[in-house]
Amino acid sequence: MVSRMNSGWFVFLCVVVLCKCAGAIGYAKYKNPSQPIDVRVKDLLARMTLEEKIGQMTQIERADATADVMKNYYIGSVLSGGGSVPAPKASPATWINMVDELQKGAMSTRLKIPMIYGIDAVHGHNNVYGATIFPHNIGLGATRDPDLARRIGAATALEVRATGIQYAFAPCVAVCRDPRWGRCYESYSEDPKIVKAMTEIIVGLQGNPPTNSTKGVPFIAGQSNVAACAKHFVGDGGTTKGTDENNTVIDYQGLVNIHMTPYFDAIAKGVSTIMVSYSSWNGQKMHANHFLVSQVLKKQLGFKGFVISDWQGIDRITSPPDANYSLSVLDGVGAGIDMVMIPDNFTDFISDLTSQVKGGFISMSRINDAVQRILRVKFTMGLFEHPMADPNLANQLGSKVTCNLDVFQTTWQEHRELAREAVRKSLVLLKNGKSASKPLLPLDKNAPKILVAGTHPDNLGYQCGGWTIEWQGLSGNSTIGTTILEAIKFAVSPSTDVVYQQNPDANYVKGKGFSYAIVAVGEAPYAEMKGDNLNLTIPLGGGDTIKNVCGSLKCLVILISGRPLAIEPYLPLVDAFVAAWLPGTEGQGVTDVIFGDYGFQGKLPRTWFKSVDQLPMNVGDNHYDPLFPLGFGLTTTVAENLRE
Repeated sequence: MVSRMNSGWFVFLCVVVLCKCAGAIGYAKYKNPSQPIDVRVKDLLARMTLEEKIGQMTQIERADATADVMKNYYIGSVLSGGGSVPAPKASPATWINMVDELQKGAMSTRLKIPMIYGIDAVHGHNNVYGATIFPHNIGLGATRDPDLARRIGAATALEVRATGIQYAFAPCVAVCRDPRWGRCYESYSEDPKIVKAMTEIIVGLQGNPPTNSTKGVPFIAGQSNVAACAKHFVGDGGTTKGTDENNTVIDYQGLVNIHMTPYFDAIAKGVSTIMVSYSSWNGQKMHANHFLVSQVLKKQLGFKGFVISDWQGIDRITSPPDANYSLSVLDGVGAGIDMVMIPDNFTDFISDLTSQVKGGFISMSRINDAVQRILRVKFTMGLFEHPMADPNLANQLGSKVTCNLDVFQTTWQEHRELAREAVRKSLVLLKNGKSASKPLLPLDKNAPKILVAGTHPDNLGYQCGGWTIEWQGLSGNSTIGTTILEAIKFAVSPSTDVVYQQNPDANYVKGKGFSYAIVAVGEAPYAEMKGDNLNLTIPLGGGDTIKNVCGSLKCLVILISGRPLAIEPYLPLVDAFVAAWLPGTEGQGVTDVIFGDYGFQGKLPRTWFKSVDQLPMNVGDNHYDPLFPLGFGLTTTVAENLRE
């Protein structure tokens, strides 16, 4: 009898142990990389509480994040806003330590779901001191070179990973239809076909998806790549008078044909995330537009990654912003936004969303849709297997040169040389000679004496533009690079006397024996909100400098700007005129071309107006009467006789 009872207990214990083992296997399923991603997502989602799910939908600013915050609120993502850094001129090691410390907090939660860290790497890893800064998108649009964009994306991904960050809020695929918009330089072109072609940068950032991949499913190739973000969905480049965050008035077919076109290719290339625009479409805020976000983007276009809000995007659903935060949460999440960027008061968002779900105002199916999309991206990028930064990538950052390690020296040169190539290809030659028979370019490297003038030849911050080190950009030597003035001195003969005067008067330039002058003028840095401009004249006294110098000397004018400016009054005075856009840190890309080592090949990515009264004016418009049409650009040949 006792023997039978013991035998029965033994069988019972075996069953219990087997059940526990089965439970353990089931629990580990989402941690098993050999399982299909959808299986892992489903398994993990089923184990999550409402609090854990809402935590995944929450993206907070670095300044508010600690390991304890990550753990206690189950935070799914952290970001650095423009200029938000762990320390001034922070090294890759400092960035990595910060990111890993926050990741440790996320990994100490019950389910150990890693966080994803995002940053605006919109023309290189531009928040980080010493990174390679590439030309802004308007310049890349002038290159008409999708493969160049792909290579820039790959280099940017490596530099972002060098700081432990896995997610870049790039590319901007806006189709800017009015240069008065302060974000026009973030757009590749007014032509959706050009913008569509340049989405190849996504392949560089994320890697090339296999040919048999399912359209709409996110793809990240490995630990040298980052999750990309196509932005801002949709119509941000079409607002009335180019006013930032304003209203885009256009019918649905026009919205699709002009502003939505780049998203078709971005989704086909496996873009992981899409950011919603601050702007409105025919009066309805995009952050509250269920039809476009949920019905069109997610269902019709088949996008399977996650949709993220812009900075305080849901707050701005109401006017004034934050007038009814609970309504903003309801409308934003209800529209189909999956992850909400909350730089301030993230606890209010968590509390509001929790209450609305428990109260039945937002369905659990909407929450589950959001979280499964976020988890899909995290599983796809291997974040569960590799949550921590790889310190071996630290030397990929543009400024890191270790002379005794050839591989790192080569990497630095590759990224800088790539940026220099991009500058060369982006320059658009608008005029060369007061008559076709007497071109000024290429310039003579062996000239005895050269005058360099203007506000921009010796200002790296102006050369890089907005979204460089700080959100609105900076003046001066804000990072590591080569100014145009330095590049000129490198390019010319050692016997050439290069004289720099920022604002010479007309008398100064006379009788000094100058062979010719190079005048670099343009805009000071700016970004969204502060960059809108209704007159588009050359600021900072640039027009006067052109008059003073070019009235007495042969002169080349280089315009450093994020868009076309009003230049028609000055064109008769100048011998040559180059649109250099916002070239970034590699000023030698400019001198490579103006001195004839390479030929000009850039083509206007947008129409150059005669007067702002013509705006908006885009190719194909009935009133199209430009100073220079879309696609214009003179060419030059390589000047072999001028090479040193």
